[in-house]
Amino acid sequence: MSADVHNIAGPAGHGPDLHGHDAHAHGEGSHGTFQSYMTGFVLSVILTVIPFWLVMGNVLDNSLVTTLVILALGGVQMVVHVIYFLHMSTKSEGGWTFMSLIFTITVVVIMLAGSVWVMYHLNHNMMPMDAHDVMNNAR
Repeated sequence: MSADVHNIAGPAGHGPDLHGHDAHAHGEGSHGTFQSYMTGFVLSVILTVIPFWLVMGNVLDNSLVTTLVILALGGVQMVVHVIYFLHMSTKSEGGWTFMSLIFTITVVVIMLAGSVWVMYHLNHNMMPMDAHDVMNNAR
């Protein structure tokens, strides 16, 4: 067999190597180890059990504080999922996956803040109806 025929088959017979790369080079850093998956799983369980305990045990007397703690723990849990299960970092895919995550978060924050702002101002600027107007409109 000539060298040209061997190169067409690609490394270890995994198909043509058209770009001069190994067939498994792109997936080397994208897979986690069993230990990293277990770490992510344990952290996720802990970050799920704590809010459940806070609500069911009525640990914090103030519902606003409880809500803020639950939201903060939810944010931490999202970061845990992104790192341990999606394997997203600044180094994966040349940083493009992290950049797309930042863009997505920015768009979501703008949409949520804009929606809350519009709803607040619509509620604030609506003409209030007193009881007399409600009674006259009901006829």
